[in-house]
Amino acid sequence: MTPSTPGFSLAEKLAIVQALDSVIHADGTVHNGEINALSDLMNRIDFDSNFIVPARNLPPDQGLLIMKKMTLEKKKALALILEEMAIADGFVHEKEKALIVGIFASIGIFQEQD
Repeated sequence: MTPSTPGFSLAEKLAIVQALDSVIHADGTVHNGEINALSDLMNRIDFDSNFIVPARNLPPDQGLLIMKKMTLEKKKALALILEEMAIADGFVHEKEKALIVGIFASIGIFQEQD
């Protein structure tokens, strides 16, 4: 069963897709598991591949500011989404972990890491 996601605004979706894209590319390799996870998330969050280029063009500070302004419920959903993407290839790379921890710190949500 996949977790439900709150209704994200257009700006929030762009910021989330930017963060997901960063996690996917953090280890320097795009894995099939990550592509599959992204396809699943497209359906759950309601975005399509047309979001990727505008998300990449969004200044990183703006993406973090958008995510920082999200409700706690949305931040918790975002945390699960980012963690899901990090493990999609079967292994959480140190660069992925560092990126996610940095995002959590920047937006004001902390989760215990293993």
